[in-house]
Amino acid sequence: MRLSLTMSSYIGRNFFFNVLTIFIVFMLLILLFDSIELTRRASSVSTITLPMVLELSILKLPHMGQKIFPFAVLFGGMATFWRLARHHELVITRAAGISAWQFLLPALLIAFLIGVFIITLYNPLASATLMRYERLESSLFKGKTSLLALTESGLWLRQVNKDNQSVIHSRNVFQQKENVELKNVIVFVFEGKDKFRERIEARLARLKEGYWLMSDVWLLSPEHPPRFTKEYRLETDLTLGKIQDSFAPPETLSFWDLPEFIETLEKAGFSALRHRLHLHSLWAAPLLMCAMVLIAATFTLRQSRRGGTTYIIAGGVLTGFVLYFFSDVVFALGLSDSLPVTLAAWTPAGVATLLGLAMLLHLEDG
Repeated sequence: MRLSLTMSSYIGRNFFFNVLTIFIVFMLLILLFDSIELTRRASSVSTITLPMVLELSILKLPHMGQKIFPFAVLFGGMATFWRLARHHELVITRAAGISAWQFLLPALLIAFLIGVFIITLYNPLASATLMRYERLESSLFKGKTSLLALTESGLWLRQVNKDNQSVIHSRNVFQQKENVELKNVIVFVFEGKDKFRERIEARLARLKEGYWLMSDVWLLSPEHPPRFTKEYRLETDLTLGKIQDSFAPPETLSFWDLPEFIETLEKAGFSALRHRLHLHSLWAAPLLMCAMVLIAATFTLRQSRRGGTTYIIAGGVLTGFVLYFFSDVVFALGLSDSLPVTLAAWTPAGVATLLGLAMLLHLEDG
């Protein structure tokens, strides 16, 4: 017997509104605790006001929401199926010859669409607000801005010394292991914040410990004739680690911008492992949402036969904690290059799906 359209829309509607309600509750709790933490940090900075703290909390909220979506789907699914079981609607449905696989289809379809929504629409919003949050937080709490930008026009670096600051530009960047080389380099040196001192043009610049070693250098200063030197040392506190850490984090790049940024990063010779891992994790979002529905259903079916609200809550919390911990471990293995990127990104969703399917098969078909 096939599940009717009316029953399908009823289950799907209940599931969607339960997920939305739980998601909103989680978001409000995160906003509250994040605001408290930022207020504590801001207490030592006199220039930060309460409206600034609220702005920071709101800007960070969409990014945090992206992380809690799977748990909202998990608890929303448990709430939906538990309510249907408590009112004996599932019992009647099953007595009419409709299997668990059929009445799970509406919830699975909505969960899949939620995953697609996260990738295509929600992620660009979360990445844009997180970028704004990190810039504002860095400016207010640390008093600094990003020192690096990688664009189609090449690499831009900003370094600050005791007496001056420099802006470095290069169209050709090469990085191999610990060595960084810039070709066709232009450096603008300023005294203080905005007083131009000189322009340096070099054929090649190699990053050494504490300085840039430049070759075939022209020094151009206002009111002075150009000077040429074979070698020139420009003081710097930059290291390869600092440069790589200053690239835009993958979380601040939308799903649509990540592939292009990864290509640009790899053309410059830098590692894009973390960005590739994040991109594959986004692709796995629809499967992960469906896996949460399957796991939620296993708890509900057991509850409908044995009873016990406490069992559902405890099982859901424990499952969420285990999946979160497992995802972090696999992600760390992927970052360390111990696992291939594709395997590390898809393993949490794949394992959760197989686990949910196995439990449902055991409960339904023995």
